[in-house]
Amino acid sequence: MNEFDVAKYILGKEGEMSAMKLQKLLYYCQAWSMVWDECELFSADFEAWANGPVLSSIYDIHRGMFKVNADLFDSADESNLDEDARDTIDQVLKVYGDKTAQWLSNLTHEETPWLNARGEQSPLARSNSVISKGSMHEYYSGL
Repeated sequence: MNEFDVAKYILGKEGEMSAMKLQKLLYYCQAWSMVWDECELFSADFEAWANGPVLSSIYDIHRGMFKVNADLFDSADESNLDEDARDTIDQVLKVYGDKTAQWLSNLTHEETPWLNARGEQSPLARSNSVISKGSMHEYYSGL
């Protein structure tokens, strides 16, 4: 499974949403999968962008768009997600799915993985610094 399969699954369940909200939901799905299932959902790394964690591979698909839907990921295959992955994503959507993109972005800005990856950069500075999976696992395991 890859980040595109997960994105398509999220959008299939939640419907159209802002690109920023999709990015943050993908981030929390990855974080909680590493804690609950002790495995990553996909191998791609998040980068610590000004508005919070972003997968550049997903961004490349929705660049310039405000709203996204499952049709953007027509080549993705949700059947690649096993039962644990689906359960984890569903649980994350129950907690975070009704939140706004800005609320989710603000939350990531208060959390250690994004803060550490940003380092001393100013809040609006461009950054491609990777948010390590280790820092994500360590932080969310402690919550």
